[in-house]
Amino acid sequence: MKTRMTEMFGLDVPIFAFSHCRDVVVEATRAGGMGVLGTTRVTPEQLEMELKWIDDHTDGRPYALDLALPQKMGEVHMLHERETTLPPEHVAFVDRILRDAGIPELPAHEREQLAEYASGYRLTAQGGMELIEVALRHPQIKLVVSALGIAPKEMIDLLHAKGLKVGALIGSAKHAKNQVDAGIDVLIAQGMEAGAHSGSITSMVLWPQIVDAAAPVPVLAAGGIGRGRQMAAALALGCEGVWCGSIWLGTRESELSPDMKERFFAAGSEDAIQRRVFTGKQCRMLRSAFTDAWDAPGAPTPLPMPQQGLLVTEARARIERARRKEYMGYYVGQIVGDMKEETSTKGVIYDMLTEYSDAVEKLQQQMEAE
Repeated sequence: MKTRMTEMFGLDVPIFAFSHCRDVVVEATRAGGMGVLGTTRVTPEQLEMELKWIDDHTDGRPYALDLALPQKMGEVHMLHERETTLPPEHVAFVDRILRDAGIPELPAHEREQLAEYASGYRLTAQGGMELIEVALRHPQIKLVVSALGIAPKEMIDLLHAKGLKVGALIGSAKHAKNQVDAGIDVLIAQGMEAGAHSGSITSMVLWPQIVDAAAPVPVLAAGGIGRGRQMAAALALGCEGVWCGSIWLGTRESELSPDMKERFFAAGSEDAIQRRVFTGKQCRMLRSAFTDAWDAPGAPTPLPMPQQGLLVTEARARIERARRKEYMGYYVGQIVGDMKEETSTKGVIYDMLTEYSDAVEKLQQQMEAE
């Protein structure tokens, strides 16, 4: 395939695979697409180890990095400060959910490990620059994407000076001009069907709006993509490739536990709901007994980012450890309704390309029919 994205990065196919799992990033990159490593909750030292491993397994092929840099945040605290810095009523509410469900506390050593992991929450401009400094030591990284708004000017200028492209996820056409004016090279138009942080406009409406608003800057389509027919629709609407995230969660390379995958495979698209429960910002996630508790009358309003994440991080770990499947949840888009069994990253890409070719051929036949 040949699009502006394959030419810009030297790819075989214009499929961008976002994942927090390095194995998915490697497999997608080796299959001819571009793996994109998500960096939420990672320290510079951890990122260095991840990137070194990816470098060693991708045969010199290009890959990308995704940073979450929100424009507005509350004060950042560490996990061990949860009880002393967050509103007592919120802490009590979460503790009551777990107590009523009979979900035990974490062993002391696991709680310490979780606190160390959560301390790597780099959702600040300074934290982002520290990660950028690590990324610049790895020349296979050709693209850095800002997932939450416009990246700081000094970051964009530094990346451009080093020869990297800069991308941004947006959920409305009105944000396109600001991103283009900031010097963004690639826009990812993310429809509301997407997992995690997402907007309120559907992909079918959003993609062509952003293509028109951003021209001549190339656009990748995101939100509800996991099949070749969806890829064909995205390219027909003017996009230069696709950005997929949720679909990789059902692969054998995914970081998810078998229990969580089982929940996904049993879910329908309507079970991927938008709530502020996990991060404080609107996210699409799998509905669960935990999210239902936040929807119930009398539940408190979720805290802003990152306090809400601090509030529920340990609760989510306790639920996972206890294997209470009905309370388990994770970020996932509406494509979850198409995820029925475990697959592989390479297999997903192969199936997408096969279905894409069949769809394009069918359209061509319809055009040529007398």
